[in-house]
Amino acid sequence: MRVVYSPRHLEHDPEHEFSDGEAVAIYEVPERAETIRRSLEADDGFAFVDPTEHGSEPIVAVHDPDMLRYLEEAWHAWTAAGETAREVFPDTFALPALREGMGEGRMPSTPRAAVGAWCFDTATPMVEGTYRAAREAVDVALTTMDLALEGEAAAYGLCRPPGHHAARALFGGYCFLNNAAIVAEQLARRTGEPVAILDVDYHHGNGTQQIFYARADVLYVSLHGDPDRAYPYFSGFAGEAGVGPGEGTTLNLPLPLGCSDEEYLANLDRGLEAVAAFGGSSLVISLGLDTYGRDPICDLALTTPVYQEVGRRVAALGRTTIVLQEGGYFLPQLGENARWWLRGLEGRELDRSALPEG
Repeated sequence: MRVVYSPRHLEHDPEHEFSDGEAVAIYEVPERAETIRRSLEADDGFAFVDPTEHGSEPIVAVHDPDMLRYLEEAWHAWTAAGETAREVFPDTFALPALREGMGEGRMPSTPRAAVGAWCFDTATPMVEGTYRAAREAVDVALTTMDLALEGEAAAYGLCRPPGHHAARALFGGYCFLNNAAIVAEQLARRTGEPVAILDVDYHHGNGTQQIFYARADVLYVSLHGDPDRAYPYFSGFAGEAGVGPGEGTTLNLPLPLGCSDEEYLANLDRGLEAVAAFGGSSLVISLGLDTYGRDPICDLALTTPVYQEVGRRVAALGRTTIVLQEGGYFLPQLGENARWWLRGLEGRELDRSALPEG
């Protein structure tokens, strides 16, 4: 399997996020992608390729051009205004109720204010290299798509930053640009076929759902922690199924606390049945490995072997598969979990005697 990777992700290296009212070490660190890279490099079944540049047109096909412009200019504006903090966080959010009954208002002119108009949480800091890394992650994703369109049965994009929380005109959840949504849109345009997205990250892909919620040609299926207890809290409920032309093209499968391998696979089969019933020949996977039982921001109980079985069941659909990395934060096992998932997709076995304890 070919793997698309770029070291440019290393330029996005924030140190903090805010949780429970405190600044804490951020979970979304460069080492996430590096540990996956090392695990795949040690396996002779993977071949690495560089991304190619695709420009901004695929991005603005799904994102507000003003948001892309903001991300491009944010760091320069921040430093030009005399701000000295290394990380850019919002301290005020442009919630609709703030101006209820007063009209839309205008975009604030200062960098400290503007970030709260585009970012929805306190876990997604920008640093000097964030925009370059986010743009490169999009090129990683689109190059992975190119490989699939050229005839690869499956290809893997080691995207970082991740993307599925980024909505049309909003970023957050460690995500700035929605890699999976950008690829799905381009697939729909270039093939003229419907496209299915399967999101297996622990956290619901609110951005991907929002972008395609009224679309009949893109199916979004997500397995995730129940939003009653799991970030991002305000989307991903089982009753959310799409609107207008998109009614019935969203399937949310919230998972119970402590979800086991067996429970997970039963829910996965429901999602795969929906994909199989949907038209088109391609499948985009938002691959979150934060479903692992030891992940620090997960409350499921999945083990490493289940990832191989998930990959195997996805492959059984017989669709061209574009796998794009999302979450996964237990660094000691993250690389191997990715390797097991991808080898399952390829139908290659692994030595189970090398499994970690617990």
